[in-house]
Amino acid sequence: MGLDNVIRKGHPILFGAIILFSIIELAISAWLTSQYNSHHNFSSGTLRSRVTYTLFVSVWTIVLSSAFLGLFLVNAGNVLVSVMGHFVFLFVTWILWLAASAALTDTLGGTINCATQSVFVHCGQLNALLAFAWIIWALITITLVLVLIRGIQSARKGDGYRGGLIAA
Repeated sequence: MGLDNVIRKGHPILFGAIILFSIIELAISAWLTSQYNSHHNFSSGTLRSRVTYTLFVSVWTIVLSSAFLGLFLVNAGNVLVSVMGHFVFLFVTWILWLAASAALTDTLGGTINCATQSVFVHCGQLNALLAFAWIIWALITITLVLVLIRGIQSARKGDGYRGGLIAA
């Protein structure tokens, strides 16, 4: 099986997983934001801001990952389907998720033991939000590394970074 076939099959799987986990993250962060806004039961303004930021990054990831997946599937020959287009999107998204994950980790102190803590309301949801944020970051890291590898191969072959992820 050639590399092009691996990319044809692997791209939808990786982007589908990123989209799926981002939808889960969207649901959790939207629910927490709703609860915090309606009941004002957040432990600090920092926590509320970071949950809301995670909501934004989830929406960003769902919308743009869906667009990249759709363009890849129809193979529109668009610059977005290129190695460089993927790299720019994934790098910016990687930074956004790293910031969201690190900020949540800092606010929650790494993780919360729901049996012993009394500070955070919605303890289980916050733990899930944190876990899924790091899972998404890891998936994007893997995808970014694979795109970098494909970019290096494309550059060595003489196609440059504007070359497609798969051979035309």
